[in-house]
Formats: sequence, structure tokens, C-alpha cells
Amino acid sequence: MSRSATDTVQDIINAAVVDAIVALKDASKGLPNALLRDVNAIHANTAFADLPEAVRSAVASSVRDAFVRLRKEGYVVAETKSLEVATGRREPRSPKGPTPNRLRGLASGPSFKGRPRPTR
Repeated sequence: MSRSATDTVQDIINAAVVDAIVALKDASKGLPNALLRDVNAIHANTAFADLPEAVRSAVASSVRDAFVRLRKEGYVVAETKSLEVATGRREPRSPKGPTPNRLRGLASGPSFKGRPRPTR
């Protein structure tokens, strides 16, 4: 029985997270304070370049392994443009959300220019 894409991707992500944690532990060389410092340095805005070298290597290896595994299980991994050229058709895209013009709302309309905004 073939596996679903969801199961495959969950396994890939799990392996990547475990590899990154093991790389963090290895980079600390068994020193708990160094491990704690490295973990505390990671936050939501941490860039890839800000990660310790061992973690960057683990992530790069996990990404390569993920693409190899997806291809091995029969999934096509390619850029959208190359798929459009190969198939001769363009896939419908989902809406990208509100544009900056729509984000401004009514307060930027012509009837509000020159008047102060009402307070609530």
C-alpha cells in the first residue's frame, strides 16, 4: 500500500526536527549551559544564518534528503514554471489575500479626505 503525501511529509519534518535537535546537542559538546544558551538564542525571527553551524548543516542535509525521499516515493518535485512548460497548462492559483489598496479601507476614500477621522 502506498503512503499518503501527508504521512510522507510528516515523517520528513519529524526527521528534520530530530536531526536539528541532535545537532544542537552535539554542538554543545555535552555542556548543559552551552546547550541552553544555543536553544535560548533561537526564536521566531531567527534567520538561517544565525543558527549554529551544526544546525545549518543538519537542516541542509534534511532538505536534500527530503527531496530525494519525495522523488523516490513517486512525487514530482519541481518549480511551478517548469511544470507549466512541461504540461502546457497553468494551474489555478489561490488568491493571495488583500492588496494594499484593499487594506486601507474606507478611511482612504474620497469622502474622507480633508476631514478628521471620527472617534469612537
